[in-house]
Amino acid sequence: MTTTENRIRTTHVGSLPRPPKLLELLKARQDDTDVDEDEWNATVTEATRSVVERQAEVGLDIANNGEQSRVSFNWYVADRLSGIDGMREQELWADLQAFPEYAEQTFKTDVIDLSMHPVVTDPVEYTGVDEAEAELEAFREALETVDADFEETFMTSASPSVVTATHVNEHYDSYEEFLFAVADAMAHEYELVGDSGLSLQIDAPELLTAGHTAAFADEPLEEVKAVTQLHVEALNEALANVPDEQVRLHTCWGSYEGPHHLDTDLVELLPVIYEADISGLSVEQANPRHQHEYRAFTEQPLPDGWTLMPGVVDVKTNIIDHPETIADRLERVADAVDESTPLVAAPDCGFGTQAGLGMVDPEIAWAKLEALVEGADIATTRLY
Repeated sequence: MTTTENRIRTTHVGSLPRPPKLLELLKARQDDTDVDEDEWNATVTEATRSVVERQAEVGLDIANNGEQSRVSFNWYVADRLSGIDGMREQELWADLQAFPEYAEQTFKTDVIDLSMHPVVTDPVEYTGVDEAEAELEAFREALETVDADFEETFMTSASPSVVTATHVNEHYDSYEEFLFAVADAMAHEYELVGDSGLSLQIDAPELLTAGHTAAFADEPLEEVKAVTQLHVEALNEALANVPDEQVRLHTCWGSYEGPHHLDTDLVELLPVIYEADISGLSVEQANPRHQHEYRAFTEQPLPDGWTLMPGVVDVKTNIIDHPETIADRLERVADAVDESTPLVAAPDCGFGTQAGLGMVDPEIAWAKLEALVEGADIATTRLY
């Protein structure tokens, strides 16, 4: 990632609102309904162009394609990996199990069923080169059409361990074998993005969410750290051919409006996350459960040369964060890190991580991003 020493730049975390027509087509594809290829391509092209134009109008410094053609930030890989067949229902995360009536009423989408996970029944290999290249080309064309002048552009990709966390293994003899097979497969996508000249954002919420999943909720902290360490090792293996300075990583406690009372403290997992071969870290700081955790960066300072992308806009409510509040959040993070650490202001997570599960109204999402830019300008004036 490039850095700016005298200004707080702005970005977002990958997914942005999709238009209704695209959501209809995504649902049809999920339901295995035939979709006219020309209609699909035209709809994706227009949605990508529109989302690039909106980012330019808002004034973001670092932009992407909004993940328009993906059904979700993680399950899009089911269309790019071999060995996946069928779906299986999985239990809710442990924090939601404590409030089952709320979870039943809240976690629904017209496009995908979040309780049903793809099943891996055969060896996993990367078969999505054509689809990945088409997505990259659509983004390039949108940038040229809009004639946007962003300081930097990026493409997101799911981490190996978020794939294994959200796909059911029925083929590999052990979780570790499954994880590293996925890492070998996803390395192809990481290298495609790296070779394109874009920055690569790895989406890895599981680096913070392991502690409140049903599998680890009752396990001691050392077990949570151990599995997180394993996940970082797999990621580093997959990133072996992508330069650190080209990679930023997003992690969070799960972009859903749930209780989150079982979330692991950030300060406990930062040392493990710091072992990732990356140069930029995006992590929630506006989430009301975690706003106090800017202090973690004082106790566990970022590695030299890293950029911090604190989440300073909430993505789970339709309240538009006040620019002064955003600036305050940025200032306290700035006070917690070394003065040489570049900051890039961002939302906590994506605004469209799962197609059809929009917690924030699309136009309010854009208003929140406008507030983000204004808040970063205010904080820049105060700090520099």
